[in-house]
Order: sequence, then structure tokens, then C-alpha cells
Amino acid sequence: MLITHSRIHSDDMSLLGRMRQVAWGQVVLICMLASIGFLCLYSASGGSMEPYASAQFGRFLFALALMFVIALIDVKWIFRSVWLLYGGTIFLLVLVDLLGHVGMGAQRWLDLGVMKLQPSELAKVTTVMALARYYHGREISEIKKLKNLLVPAIIILLPVALVVTQPDLGTGMAIIFAGTAMLFAAGVPFWLFILGICGAVAAVPIAWQFMREYQRNRVLTFLDPESDPLGAGFHITQSKIALGSGGFAGKGFLEGTQTHLNFLPEKHTDFIFTLWAEEWGFLGGIGLLTLIGMIILYGYWIAFRCRNHFTRLLAFGLTVNFSVYAIVNIGMVMGLLPVVGIPLPLMSYGGTAMLTVMMAFGLIQNCNIHRDSRLPRGA
Repeated sequence: MLITHSRIHSDDMSLLGRMRQVAWGQVVLICMLASIGFLCLYSASGGSMEPYASAQFGRFLFALALMFVIALIDVKWIFRSVWLLYGGTIFLLVLVDLLGHVGMGAQRWLDLGVMKLQPSELAKVTTVMALARYYHGREISEIKKLKNLLVPAIIILLPVALVVTQPDLGTGMAIIFAGTAMLFAAGVPFWLFILGICGAVAAVPIAWQFMREYQRNRVLTFLDPESDPLGAGFHITQSKIALGSGGFAGKGFLEGTQTHLNFLPEKHTDFIFTLWAEEWGFLGGIGLLTLIGMIILYGYWIAFRCRNHFTRLLAFGLTVNFSVYAIVNIGMVMGLLPVVGIPLPLMSYGGTAMLTVMMAFGLIQNCNIHRDSRLPRGA
């Protein structure tokens, strides 16, 4: 008697069966990327595990365990909990506006005593979850109706509005981009995206009036970094010098002059790719980009394999999120995009970003494990 692979997969949902379904290739790639981050943080400390590398290593071990916990739980529990998780994130964002901890000129953190939580990072994940939940089981004829865009628009714009007031324009734009990608994947008519792009371009002069002075300076510096090389343009100018000085093969581990002479600012957070490229050169930079690209392609492959709409959209949206993290950060330090303060995932020093990215990968792995599961229709 022949038993199909999908029947075996759907019936073997024991803990051991779920472990067998983990996409171990992606897990290995994730660990490789995090290990490169540890090397960079060790270098950023001048050849010491303290204060960055040791703390980041401990966070990664905890986050890796959390990733497996999320990956192995029943997808039906996640499906039922989406609106609660999304609502909880909105509540935390409101708390940030009321009681948030101010750091580096922005009010983005909640001080929990043992750690500072940045709810805007959680919003990137729960917004994608809410959109996947909303569109699960909906017919394409429903999706194409304009009136049915109201709820998805609220799901996206509510956290964006709360994040932008912190202010955190970069994260707000990242949520919009991931949300827009979700709408496209769900089947929203293409002409609406063209109309939205035209509207966004037309709204630029209005948005400019509401931007804060430092945000305007970032845009102007992006357009002309040489206009203020010792002020607003200092970060990107030093980043470009470090990238260029790395040459083809790099200066060698712990030998980066821009890094270790402290010309490169924020080398352990936003500009960690620059640190890596200076020490390992063009070859190291290409190798790192290839590794990140493989993680991204693995995520899209998992999404493509999913047979129910919820897991397919969830895996797709969370992979887009990771892509935005990486593309914006690397484009920023190379001078291709304005400086917006988005970290390089799994490499930049930081607790909330690390936990959020690993939680997202846990959900992606969960989608892979339960790719054939049947979920109830409707939102």
C-alpha cells in the first residue's frame, strides 16, 4: 500500500517528527551569520569578548532556544493567537509613547529592569502575522474589492503611526514595505500599487514639512555627503573610507585602521558591515552578502512549499522583513540609502533586534514544519 509523503508528513506530528521537518540548512546558515557577528563584535572591542561579543553570544543562545520552541509548537495555537499578539504589540507601542525610555534623542524603549524592550521591532513581526491571518482563506474575488482594503490598511498604518511618533521613521518605512509586499502576495490588484506609489511621490513635499530637523539632514546628507563632512556627513564619509581601504582581500582580522582608531562610529551596531568589509575586503563582503542571500532564498523556498495560505503568507512576509533589514542596512553604510538606524540582522549588537529576528525565524520554521496543515477559513 502506497502512502504519500504529504500523508506521512501530516500524520507524524510528534516532537521527533517535527524535529525531522526543521529546515536545518537554514538553521546552519543563521548560525554562520551570527558567528560572523561575534567575530565583528570581538574586533570592535579591540580583541576582547567584553563588552559586546560575550553579551551577544549569550543573547543568541537564548534566542536560538526560543526559535526552536516557536518552531515546534502547534501552528493552530499561533493561528488562534495572532490578534492577541498584534493587540499586545499595539498596547506596548502606546506605552512607549507614554512611559518610554529616551535614548539617543528618541523614545523607543520600555525599561523592564533586566532589559530594554523596543516594541517597534516586535511590530515588524506581528503586523505580518495579522495580515497573514486576515488574508487566510479569503477568495481572490474578495481581495480585489476596494472595500476589503480598509482592514489591511488599518493593520499596517496603526503601528506605523505609533512608531513614527517615537520618532523612528526607518522602522515605520520598513513596516510599510513589508506590509505592501504582503498585499501584493495576497493578490491585491497591481494598479493599486501604481496609484499608491504616485500618491506617495506627490506627498513628499507635505511629508518634508513634518519631518524633524535631523531627519531632513539625513536626506540632504545622503544627496550630498560632502556638504558637511565633519558634521551630518561624518558617519557615511568614514564608512565609505573604511569600505574602500579594505581593498580586495582586506586588511586582516583586528587590523582595520578606521575601526580601531575610532574613526568609524557605531561600528558595533549600524556600521558593523563596514567593519567586516574593511578587515576582510571585497571578498569578505561578497561572501557575507552571499550568505545573507542564501538565508533569504531559503525563506522564500519555505514559503513556496506551504500549502495553506496562512503559513505561505507568514513565511513570505517574515522573509521580506529580514530582506529589508539587510538591504537597508548595507545600502545605508555604502551610501546608497539615507542613514536610518536599521541594524544588520544577527550581526549588529542589540537584544530586542536579535530576539525579534530569531522569533521570526522560529515562525518561518514553524511554517515549514506545518506546511501541509489544514487551518480554518476566514479571519
